[in-house]
Amino acid sequence: MIEETQEWLDRDRRYIWHGMAGYNPSASPMVVTEADGAWITDIDGNRYLDGMAGMWNVNSGYGREELAQAAYEQLKTMPYYPITQGHLPAIELAEKLNEWLDGDYVIRYANSGSEANETAFKIARQYHAQNGESGRYKFIARYRGYHGNTFGSLAATGQSQRKYLYEPLAPGFLHVAPPDRYRCGYCSDRPACNLQCAREVERVINWELLETVAAVIVEPIITGGGIILPPDGYLEEVARMCERTGVLLIVDEVGCGFGRTGKKFGYHHHDVKPDIVTIGKAMTSGYLPLSAAAVRREVFEKFEGTEEYGRLRHVNTFGGNPAACAVAVKNLEIMEDEDLPGRSATLGERLREELTELKGHPNVGEIRGRGLLFGIELVEDKESKQPVSTRTMDKIISACKESGLILRYNRDTAPGVNNVLVLAPPLAITDEDLAFIVETLKESFEQL
Repeated sequence: MIEETQEWLDRDRRYIWHGMAGYNPSASPMVVTEADGAWITDIDGNRYLDGMAGMWNVNSGYGREELAQAAYEQLKTMPYYPITQGHLPAIELAEKLNEWLDGDYVIRYANSGSEANETAFKIARQYHAQNGESGRYKFIARYRGYHGNTFGSLAATGQSQRKYLYEPLAPGFLHVAPPDRYRCGYCSDRPACNLQCAREVERVINWELLETVAAVIVEPIITGGGIILPPDGYLEEVARMCERTGVLLIVDEVGCGFGRTGKKFGYHHHDVKPDIVTIGKAMTSGYLPLSAAAVRREVFEKFEGTEEYGRLRHVNTFGGNPAACAVAVKNLEIMEDEDLPGRSATLGERLREELTELKGHPNVGEIRGRGLLFGIELVEDKESKQPVSTRTMDKIISACKESGLILRYNRDTAPGVNNVLVLAPPLAITDEDLAFIVETLKESFEQL
């Protein structure tokens, strides 16, 4: 058994380039062989609770035979046809997504969150051109926000360490300060938020000339940048500014969507109606690749295609794959039947209560989250708020793993703020799973 494991590890090191990793001939990556519920098993038979739901996307949990069956049945019937024409699973899913989005949206399918955002950027620029405002090409995003790895979506991402050595990226992307109440330069020393971080968006629009700005893109909660929740009224204020200036509002729900925050979508916690919603990850619970840009009907209707360049000239080989759409439909049915968004809200509140005692730990600066999406910010001391080193973060991650819990932190984002431990387990976790997470976290913090 040891020899077989070593052989697989040798082959892995020789042929696989892992995400967030470089060349390291001595690395010993974990090779995962099985998964069920919230648990994964490695090649040596060790079991771990996946506190990250893969990449916070396996919301319905691992080992769902009904999802595998949905893919199998569709693959037998019609394995592939491009979305240049229609097919039944794509139609059915688009209708179901409109129910979940609680709006009137037209769905443009893609494969990943990065691609969904790239699609949204092209739509936004062309939409303004169709309205006779071809000068609107700029996008405003937030520092610490994450929107993808492609040249456009990475340009929108406000994480300098992810961009380093890959620039220059796509032009026209601007950034404003994030709504980080814990470290806000406008109000962290005040008793309440003054929403100056939101008004900064309009200030930049005016400085840049509003006739040059196409859209604002925001995550309802900044995910990969450190689980940063906006204060009450923030998103509504940004939406009002977009409406006043004619700028489109793109809400990136790739990380927050499909029940993660305790509602179907993160923006449902706010009184806003986005022009474009980008979705992915948990739409299929990770069982097959699929993403989409959901476009408000009034925006879509500007693409009549009666002029030479009036249509959206954008095609995707695999976006809207029939099997992926069939899996997504079944996945959303499971989430509805089991009320996984509601369970996320309930377990999220229980988790918040259980983690309360960690607030007294000398290295815990803040615990923040919504639903089953939590961030624990680690600091050297509470008074200075000096972030702990990545060495300390690696230590807590290793301690959790040794006890059977897989977690991550916001590594390689921006200098000095890679200090937020992230927890995003499957929404289908059991009560026993939640108790294990809490117990393991508390024991691991005792080792700091």
